[in-house]
Amino acid sequence: MFDASPPHANHPLMQDRAFAAALRLCGEDPITLPSGHMLLNRRILGIPVLMLPRAAPPPDLIAQLKTLGLQRRPLILSPEHPCKTPRAINVANPRALYTIDLTPPREVRRAALHQNWRHQLGQAERSPLRILHRPLAPDHPLLILDAKQSRARRYQNWPTALTSAFAIAAPDQTHLFTALLRGHPVAHMLMLTHGNRATYHIGHTTDEGRSLHAHNLILWEAMNTFAARGLTTLDLGSETTPQIDRFKRRAGAQTLPTGGTWLRWTPLA
Repeated sequence: MFDASPPHANHPLMQDRAFAAALRLCGEDPITLPSGHMLLNRRILGIPVLMLPRAAPPPDLIAQLKTLGLQRRPLILSPEHPCKTPRAINVANPRALYTIDLTPPREVRRAALHQNWRHQLGQAERSPLRILHRPLAPDHPLLILDAKQSRARRYQNWPTALTSAFAIAAPDQTHLFTALLRGHPVAHMLMLTHGNRATYHIGHTTDEGRSLHAHNLILWEAMNTFAARGLTTLDLGSETTPQIDRFKRRAGAQTLPTGGTWLRWTPLA
């Protein structure tokens, strides 16, 4: 189904073949380098630029660009972690990236939870909440709820059409966890898997779900599900608001710096 292999099994979401396939379903044309790394075509102020999202650039990146005749195009690099990059201008500083290690045994991971987070989890486990885990339907109501929520809270996420396209291209890599209260959904979390990792994508909760700590229960169930399937890491995204970041830390997430954002362009290099 897919026409290129990712660089390695530990690759980030935006370097996964399913992400490239979803982009193509949306009419975009990502470029695959000989190394398997994927470049995005973008326009900034009307100028066509290339982007290498979330990946460390291969050592011979410039040579690979030359083979495709792309060496003179402006290139934005945003490596997931600090790494050596070609000569470039720093345009954004590193941010904190929250990740949960799924390799320890379940009881060790539970003991690592902050006591307040663990207490909320216990309350949710004793409540009438039940968790449903299934693939994402491309037209699931969560996508509309997230679009409205992102506008209200002024944050950016993937366009709804891109998430729907991902669900069409790779349904087995979509994991929708829904908290049900007496059969009615009160909270959702959507995770996407890629290689040996999973990434939190979008979430939503109602007042009832919030009062019952449904997201604690959903995240814990997701961690256990992915660990049982042999995944090693759950990515919870970069820093956002103090409240959300505290939720991630108390769930056992560790922080690592990203590699920042860099601009490489031949006249400047």
